[in-house]
Amino acid sequence: MENGTKHRILYLYQHLLQHTDAEHPLSTAELIKILKEQYTVKVSRNTISDDLATLHDCGLHIEHYESTQNKYYYDGHAYDLAELKLLTDAISSSRFITRRKSDELITKLLTLTSAANATKLRRHAYVSGRVKSDNEQGYYIVDVIHEAIDTRRKIQLIYADYDVNKKRYITNGGVPYTVSPYTLEWDGDYYYLRGFCDERQAVRTFRIDRVAEQPKILNQIAVSPPEDYSPAQYSKCVFRMFDTDQPEEVQLQCHISTMKYLIDNFGMDVKMEPIGEDSFRANVLVCASSTFYRWIFGFNGKIKILGPEAVKTAYREMLQKALYEE
Repeated sequence: MENGTKHRILYLYQHLLQHTDAEHPLSTAELIKILKEQYTVKVSRNTISDDLATLHDCGLHIEHYESTQNKYYYDGHAYDLAELKLLTDAISSSRFITRRKSDELITKLLTLTSAANATKLRRHAYVSGRVKSDNEQGYYIVDVIHEAIDTRRKIQLIYADYDVNKKRYITNGGVPYTVSPYTLEWDGDYYYLRGFCDERQAVRTFRIDRVAEQPKILNQIAVSPPEDYSPAQYSKCVFRMFDTDQPEEVQLQCHISTMKYLIDNFGMDVKMEPIGEDSFRANVLVCASSTFYRWIFGFNGKIKILGPEAVKTAYREMLQKALYEE
């Protein structure tokens, strides 16, 4: 095949890929005009027909339909429009991904579809007033942690928080934490790292956007997870902010109207027992934290804590502090 023919076929494929789909086909006459005007390629009706046949024979998804004239389009995009809308919406709404990185990722996604569809996606790819992370390194921090998990190595990470002036500062006196990473968990728009912390001699949870810089992978074998460690089970026990890392069984008395919320948070396998016609008792495994207590309070008495006594006491003390402490 001559170079001129190769270039013509390449330009033809490139234009079909970027500018056509089932809703936006191009006729033979339109393709000839585009190749001549935009790519300065000599082409005729016979050569365009042969070139399209060559692309089809190579296994590329060039389709056509007949009306008053043949029209052609590329039908091999990896994702359809509905799937790309889901992906762009997920990226746009994620608090973990910074605004700049969101824009970069969406721009790359738009190359997987036609120009017409890309225009539609850009119109939808916005979430009003969404709070986004300002940690530009988060994307790469996740990648390093995945590598450490895969190679079963410890990492050193520097953790940060905010002071009363909204200034970021390094916790633990600036000393890095040494962590054996077990799992990365997505919860409530954020990534969390779950692993064994040498400094605390316990399994701890770290929010990835609060990791101040890219962790360092150490040449030390990671501490193995406890035998009963279950990421799936743990994810059902936590309430987003991870105030505590110790799940315990809590007994709740619930009005029937709250059933859907129990199932949303704890799954269909949560232990429940009817109490009369309009209420039930539920035993849930949960990290009893201020976030959990806030969730209970939001039901305005329709969910009550029955036990254990220590959890009831902690909830009562939190309410008293909120009401009376200056």
